[in-house]
Amino acid sequence: MRCFVPAVLFSAILSAQTAKLLTELIRVDTSNPPGNEAKIDQLLAEKLRPLGFTVDIFPTPVAGKSHLIARLKGDGSARPVLIASHADVVGVEREKWTVDPFAGIIKDGYVYGRGAIDFKGGIAVFAEAVMRLARNKVPLKRDVIFMVEADEESQPYNTTWLAREHWDKMDCEFALNEGGWIMQRDDGTVRYVSVSTADKTSISLVLTAHGTSTHSSMPRPDQAIFRLSKALAKLADYETKPEFTASTREFFLTLARTSQPPMSRYFYNLVTSRNPETVAEADREISKDPLLHAIMRNTIAPVLMNAGFRGNVIPGSAEATINFRTIPGTTAEDLAAEIKKVIADPNVDIALPRQTGERRTVDSPVDTQLYQALKSSANAVWPGVPVTPYLFQAGTDAGAWRSRGVPVYGIYPYPISNEDLSRMHGNDERVPVASLDQGVDLIYRTLVQVAGK
Repeated sequence: MRCFVPAVLFSAILSAQTAKLLTELIRVDTSNPPGNEAKIDQLLAEKLRPLGFTVDIFPTPVAGKSHLIARLKGDGSARPVLIASHADVVGVEREKWTVDPFAGIIKDGYVYGRGAIDFKGGIAVFAEAVMRLARNKVPLKRDVIFMVEADEESQPYNTTWLAREHWDKMDCEFALNEGGWIMQRDDGTVRYVSVSTADKTSISLVLTAHGTSTHSSMPRPDQAIFRLSKALAKLADYETKPEFTASTREFFLTLARTSQPPMSRYFYNLVTSRNPETVAEADREISKDPLLHAIMRNTIAPVLMNAGFRGNVIPGSAEATINFRTIPGTTAEDLAAEIKKVIADPNVDIALPRQTGERRTVDSPVDTQLYQALKSSANAVWPGVPVTPYLFQAGTDAGAWRSRGVPVYGIYPYPISNEDLSRMHGNDERVPVASLDQGVDLIYRTLVQVAGK
């Protein structure tokens, strides 16, 4: 007698399975530095090998730091599809968390812990999807490669290093990585699915203010720290202008079609109006959302400061590192010229990074089988929800493939709210348990379409 599990119960079982795997991953502290990603690789290898995956673990020159590449074989009639995730996470300010960031706690419908969104949640979803392929014995026309990277949050032993050493193991027709967002409304329904086709570039400039070094009891007008503070204050009040690529233009038009007035009008005016005042009004309203503010402009963020060496000495210099996330096509030279004009102080130097000039970024095309499979799978999981290409507001390891002409698409494969997103790289990072299940469904459907016979 065959026993049928009700669909709702089956979904709950799968959700619990993915959430459980995520808690296991979170409990392995892979804060980078130092990373210790090899512990994640061993944990996953023990789950993947019994299901028929060929698993390779590639150590880096740093002890405890490695990359995992697991391959589920197809018949070879098509080139492989690869899905990439990263095991390392950023560090934490423990005293500012309300839960242990490395305990993998499930409460109130969320999994809490460092990496829940970025990107151990992605590891859990991708792993469960490929393991479901193996358990269901889906006939494959192409190899499915599941990759867990090291050093994504840092350098130098990330996928760029791995590609130099083992490109044959990660070569593919197209790849899926972290990137775009599946954003929820306040009522929990999915508003849109964005699939990133390119990343913004990171450029850091070092500002150095100069003054007279002397005893702190006899301050002079030309104090370097005050001079630097004034320069930073000018940057704090400065807003770069919106710039649009083809993908961000389509993204905002999608938001215009799926929003209610007055926001729908703001989204439309932002990318279509030629009236500066109309665009400024739209920019002002849309920019209340930090994510939307970020993807339409070069962003400015002070990240490091260095000044002084004794409590009774006024230093002769003070420096700050400013990180810019830039629209494709922006050069470091143009950026430095713009910032120099804003600061307008000849006693503040701006140092360019060692590698200057434009880093060429080409959007991955949307007519590939992988992008189209993502789109149709998203429509199956969330009927009627628009799917749009997207310029990712941060950086990923996708360059290892894009630089070799391999299309890469990005997605954080679980619906989240703006509140959830604000916790990424912050405190009390979390991901909804129910969203993990939906993510597995999305990725499994995508892989069946793109790799199944």
